[in-house]
Amino acid sequence: MRILLVEDDPALGPQIRSSLQSAGYAVDVSVDGIDAEGLGDIEPYDLILLDLGLPKRPGLNVLANWRSRGNKVPVIILTARGSWQEKVEGFKAGADDYIGKPFQTEELLARIGAVLKRSQGAPVGPLAVEGVVLDEETQSLIDRNGERHELTGTEYRLLRYFMLNPGQVLSKSRLAEHVYDYDSDKDSNVMEVYVNRLRQKIGTEMIQTRRGQGYIFGHRPS
Repeated sequence: MRILLVEDDPALGPQIRSSLQSAGYAVDVSVDGIDAEGLGDIEPYDLILLDLGLPKRPGLNVLANWRSRGNKVPVIILTARGSWQEKVEGFKAGADDYIGKPFQTEELLARIGAVLKRSQGAPVGPLAVEGVVLDEETQSLIDRNGERHELTGTEYRLLRYFMLNPGQVLSKSRLAEHVYDYDSDKDSNVMEVYVNRLRQKIGTEMIQTRRGQGYIFGHRPS
């Protein structure tokens, strides 16, 4: 899953980015409102962490502009401003959640996970599709026989995206856009390598190939 972190604090920004990457997210960083607004409109992010006190354009304005153009990307507001009035303003502008600074990394990751699952229509709790369970704490999977398999960082990001979008046709290019950050070489052909690695761990029938279109993980939920 790919996240845009909009934070201009030179110490906090890299710290949050490192924590997100360790948790298995592909992360892009923006340090001002104008740049962030453009990235949020152009790039296919799964979630945006948005500070309010930004140079060039306030975070609330950025969020309101996204929503006015129909951009529905999930947004969690990060801010040192803690008054309830500002929280209300954030939610009215279209925020999905709100976390005040300072915060614990564990709380931030829990909120990100909850918003992502809610936005994708996934049930609360561990990600599970047709007997395959993703352990997000250890970044490993448990197959239908109860056997645990370790995952590389890319395998983990790919499987999580598959499991949040079961039964959907996902092209190689779309997968690459959500598995890698902006600066990575998004070679969609490499996706075939990682898909085959996942098939070895969960069974070939779990990831179907749709020729000329991409892959389907599991079946569409009823």
